[in-house]
Amino acid sequence: MLDIQPQPLSLTDAAASKLRELTAAETSPEIGLRVYVYSGGCSGFKYGMMIEDAPTPEDKLLEANGVKVYVDGKSIDLLRGAQIDYVDTLMGAGFTVNNPNAVSACGCGSSFRTADDGGAPKGCAH
Repeated sequence: MLDIQPQPLSLTDAAASKLRELTAAETSPEIGLRVYVYSGGCSGFKYGMMIEDAPTPEDKLLEANGVKVYVDGKSIDLLRGAQIDYVDTLMGAGFTVNNPNAVSACGCGSSFRTADDGGAPKGCAH
């Protein structure tokens, strides 16, 4: 049987457009979005994102909707199949992660737990 793996990570058109807007003035051709997962939050893991000038040797480089996305080797499995979106609502604007690996999440919106490895839950900090 063929083992089909989902794409490591994808970006919606809205997220890619916002990233191009945020990095338009940058001169580095390696500028991209770093997406990572770290231990913490009330569900066990938290998402982090930042604009990065260049990848590190441990990063997986993904091209999504015309922008570079950098994911470290430890985070890639937790983010496999996830989609980064950009939303702008009355409650605020920002990037969100829609992660099929998350089996539960916290009300703070950035903390999650997977079926295989939930991490160690912490208090929810807003």
